This record gives sequence, structure tokens and C-alpha cells, in this order.
Amino acid sequence: MAVREKIRMNSTGVKKDGKKTGYFKTTTKNKTNMKEKFKKKYFDPRAWNPETEKFGMHVLFEEGKIK
Repeated sequence: MAVREKIRMNSTGVKKDGKKTGYFKTTTKNKTNMKEKFKKKYFDPRAWNPETEKFGMHVLFEEGKIK
């Protein structure tokens, strides 16, 4: 009966050495309305910002599966 599905939002941000941060958030999405992959900008505290030379910036998060 549940139309909402739990999804994992994986960060596309990178650390100072160029590797992915591995940071993620969980949320739900409506399966009936959204057939395509969900993408949204969130704050990643582990992502390296080369402009300010500090950690933490808004990056794109993409939908993934919960293991």
C-alpha cells in the first residue's frame, strides 16, 4: 500500500585528494509520480571547496539504492 519508497542520496562531492566523499542522506520519493532518477543539491560537510580552500559545500546528490 505504501506509494513512497526509501532512497539513498549519494554525494557527488570530492575530498581534497580527488576521491569521492562517501557522504549520503536518506529520503523518500513518490514512486507513482517520479519514474526517473532523483537529483537534488544538498550540503556535503566533507566536500572540498577549492575556491574557499575549506571543507563543506553544496553539491549534487544522486539517487541510489539502499543496501
